[in-house]
Formats: sequence, structure tokens, C-alpha cells
Amino acid sequence: MGLRFERIVAIVLDSVGIGELPDAARYGDAGSDTLGNIARRVPLHLPTLRHLGLDRLVPALGPPAGQAAGAWGRMAEASAGKDSVTGHWEMAGLVLTEAFPTFPHGFPPELMAAFARGIGRPAIGNVVASGTEVIERFGAEHLRTGAPIVYTSADSVFQIAAHEDIVPVAELYRWCEVAYDLVSRGMGVGRVIARPFVGELGAFRRTSHRHDYALDPPAPTLLDRLTDAGHPVVAVGKIKDLFAGRGIARHLATGSDDEGMDRVEEAMRDVPRGLIWANLVDFDALYGHRNNVEGYARNLERFDARLADLLPHLRATDLLLITADHGNDPTTPSTDHSREYVPLLATGARVAAGVSLGTRATFADLGQTVAVNFGVGPLDHGTSFLEALGGPAEPHPSA
Repeated sequence: MGLRFERIVAIVLDSVGIGELPDAARYGDAGSDTLGNIARRVPLHLPTLRHLGLDRLVPALGPPAGQAAGAWGRMAEASAGKDSVTGHWEMAGLVLTEAFPTFPHGFPPELMAAFARGIGRPAIGNVVASGTEVIERFGAEHLRTGAPIVYTSADSVFQIAAHEDIVPVAELYRWCEVAYDLVSRGMGVGRVIARPFVGELGAFRRTSHRHDYALDPPAPTLLDRLTDAGHPVVAVGKIKDLFAGRGIARHLATGSDDEGMDRVEEAMRDVPRGLIWANLVDFDALYGHRNNVEGYARNLERFDARLADLLPHLRATDLLLITADHGNDPTTPSTDHSREYVPLLATGARVAAGVSLGTRATFADLGQTVAVNFGVGPLDHGTSFLEALGGPAEPHPSA
């Protein structure tokens, strides 16, 4: 075995897709290009990401200036679906042949009746809507009655919104556990999400007490294999929730993407080996789902600046991977996830400059690379690009 890294840091920019997949039209996502369409609307200053090769993948960022400092490519999703659970599971080696069930017309009456019995009160809503829209629409009734607001989206998700002054967060979490038994264990729904909010009528805002309850992965993942072999796995942000806590030695909670980068830096100071895996959710939750093009653009620039500060702290035996889990194009009428390619950027002292990793057939290539590096592979899916990271360098590669 040639190239090896003692520590791998993987950062998922939640929803930062880079163009429609060939089957995007089947999902209603023809024309989606999250990063490209944002760049066409709003000038983006992303010098660090461009230096790592992102401008080779997104022509709207402008022509590349010189050789990329690292390796770059893009990944296609092999699984059916376009949600965070599916995307992250695929990165960890699980490819789903069937998408999680969705409810484009709301949940069936018998399910809502069972949920009401389980929590001791009826729910309101039961609509397909964005989180900000639904609390404005049903917030007054919720404040008056204390009934939880239930809603879903194009994804396989049962979401419960409640005001923290009306329903304590611990009680909301209990309601989510009731829902989890009914819809996830009972029907295979991908996630139940607690969506607490605060504020006055007309000025509600969601809080950082969101909590995701995801299905247990149906088979051992990369994280299980790493943990079983004694390699530390540190989860930053919602990674722990997406894997139902499995295969994770340490969890670092975050309330924002800025805190997410703080926690990544903290883990890099404290954990000298193994895998540090972070999800930065604000791109999706605060900007993609709200069709906030300007906010999305500014968050990209904030991350770029934080990335510039992070790079000097990489050790000689570190590998940094930057990718995404799906798209969520804020320039389209839809507020839902989009079926897109995701970027794949790799850098570190041992990574050759200007290496094209091409178009990878599955997100599982990332997991396979990590597995091979730590000697816990092969996974059932994916092709490692570990050795390709060592070169040879190409002055003007193309994906």
C-alpha cells in the first residue's frame, strides 16, 4: 500500500450541488444547478475553494487561474433519492436501490390518529410546506391550542414544529420518539425531525434545538468498520443523527455553520488520527429551503474564509475532503432538495496538485477511499481514489 493518511477530515456542505444529474428530470429537478445558478445571479468571492479546484467544476465561477492546488472531481448519486440520509449513507458505503417513502399529499388519517393517541393531543398542519411557511401559517393556532404542527416535504421526513414556550424541547423530543416508532420503524420514513421555534406571531424564528431521528442503517457502514477496528470517529453537526449514533466515538453539536467550523478545528487539535466528519447544515436549512440566493452566497463566502484559516492547521499526514450530499437550488421555484452532482475536493501535503478525479459513479467512492486508507475495506460499493491523490499532476485536467 502506497499513499496513506493518519487522519482524514471530511466536510459536507449540505446541499451545495454543482449541476443536474442525468436523471434529474425524473425527480422534477431539470435545470437545477445550486452553485452554478447562484454564481450566475450573485458575484461570488471564493478564492480558497477556487484554489482547490472548484472553478474546474463550476464554469460560472470564471476561468481557472493556474493549476489547482489539490485534487478535484465530482460525484454522482447512485442511490434512489436526494435527501441527507441517503447521501450520507452512500458516502459511508450503503447504496439504496429504493427511495424512502414520501407523502406529497400529507400523511394518511390513520397515521395522524395514531400519533395523536401517542402524544395525548391532536396535531395540526399535515401539509407539504417549508419550515418557515408552516409556522407562519399555523403558528397562531399552535399558540392557542398547544397542538404540534406536523408537516413534510418532497423528502422522506415527518417534521414536528412547536414553540419552546408552549412545548418544552424535552417534550417535543418525546413526541418525535413517538412519531419515530410509527413512521420510521413502522413505515420506513427516513427521518423524524424536531423543529422548535421561538418569537412572537409574525416574527417566529427556528432555534438550534433541532434534532433529527434517522433510521438505523440497514447494514454496517464505514463508521461501524472504523470504530470496530479502533479508529476514532468524530461526528460534527448532524452526522450523528443521520447514522442514529452508530459507529461514532465522539459527537460535537453545532448551532451554526460557524460553530461547525469551530468544532472541526477543536477536533483537529484534540484527535490526532482517524476520521473527523462534519456536516454544515445552514446552506440547506437557512438558505436553500428558503430560496435565499443572497444568503446562500454569503454563507459560501463565510465558509471560504473559514477554510482559508483551517488549511494551515492540516498536518503533513492529513487529508481534507470537501463535498456535498445533494443540491437545493435557491434560484428555482422549488424549496426542496435537487438531484445534482456534488463536488469532490481533496487537499493535503501528500496530495498532488492539479489531479483530476473525474466523475465518480457513486458517493461511495469517498467511503471506499477512507476504508482503504485505514485498512477496513473493501466496502460493498465504491472505487477508491486514494492512489490517484498522489499524482501524476496534470497542468490542465478536465473532469
